Amino acid sequence: MNIHEYQAKQLLARFGVALPPGNVGTTPEEARTTAGKLFADGHKRVVVKSQIHAGGRGKGTFKSGLQGGVKVCSSAEEVFERAKAMLGQVLVTRQTGPDGRLVSQLLVEAASSIRREFYLAVLLDRAVSRPLVMASTQGGMDIEEVAARAPEKILRETIDPALGMMPYQARKLAAALALKGDLINAAARLLLGVYKTWWECDASLVEINPLCLVETAGDKETLMALDGKIALDDNALYRHADIQAMRDLAEEAPLEIAASKFNLNYIKLDGNIACLVNGAGLAMATMDIIQHYGGSPANFLDVGGGASQEQVAAAFNIILSDPHVQGILVNIFGGIMDCNVIASGIVAAARETGLKLPLVVRLEGNNVQAGRKTLAQSGLTIISGDSMADAAQKVVKAVNG
Repeated sequence: MNIHEYQAKQLLARFGVALPPGNVGTTPEEARTTAGKLFADGHKRVVVKSQIHAGGRGKGTFKSGLQGGVKVCSSAEEVFERAKAMLGQVLVTRQTGPDGRLVSQLLVEAASSIRREFYLAVLLDRAVSRPLVMASTQGGMDIEEVAARAPEKILRETIDPALGMMPYQARKLAAALALKGDLINAAARLLLGVYKTWWECDASLVEINPLCLVETAGDKETLMALDGKIALDDNALYRHADIQAMRDLAEEAPLEIAASKFNLNYIKLDGNIACLVNGAGLAMATMDIIQHYGGSPANFLDVGGGASQEQVAAAFNIILSDPHVQGILVNIFGGIMDCNVIASGIVAAARETGLKLPLVVRLEGNNVQAGRKTLAQSGLTIISGDSMADAAQKVVKAVNG
């Protein structure tokens, strides 16, 4: 689950991460009020940030023609005018696709005087099954660009999950970022807070880009997280009701929302051949083999190892809600799964929806003969696949005429 920047900063603040003061609002009046308080506190400028689940907001373009979803302002009235121009408008960035995202919330916070920018992230290194803290002096850039252009600029510190991030590791990274004096301890506190946010919130990713060395009163310097991105592990959300309440359904695809209600793993893609598969690995292989034989998958849909007939019927309804789908491939290997349950769900869903699209089914495994018999006796036009390759070729041929 993804959350907005302002929500990520709320979580980071719980664990002592230094952040610029600010607040979120849904109206121009609320934005102006927050800005007024910041100016009254002595801040010279404020920044207005569109809140959507996508990066590249500063370089994005609103469909209204306004350039940039992040604006620096010098007065509360300017904030009010910027908020009026942003709220209720669709922002298109490199990550949203051409459809863009509707901006319904704005984060208004103090604009900092930046002296240096860094990159910081905590994630799971699956190669060694341990947490990994990544940092770089190349802040404000996509980390993929840094990895391709200057991989030596990326610092990595592997963490023992039984001990957590140790203070000496935080100081080691701070020194590697060329910080000195009191900034070493300030950086260590921030690094430990970011790691604790990742651990305590069961996050899959915490990313601070940029982490900045900013100027404070009296020409002093401090470190501050000026942006924040947190992705949560869906499997752990049952432990965090407060975080689960942060879910913004307006930022999610409607079909993915519908799938989540039936505990189905669904991701919409750009193709025209729908897949219904049990198991993430088999789903990936199914999409690959469709592509191999000249087709284009319309979705990733994993019904899981123990799906019920109701879930299968729901999966069909979700698939058929995509107007781009021109054919369906069901690829089931029954280990825990009973193939006859899948077959019964397919028949029920096809009858309920009045299915007219080509449907190719490949069943193997537990109770497969009963499943094939259910399909054969259904009276429906169902194309049987003897193997993954055979089924993929048949559905591609059926869709392409």
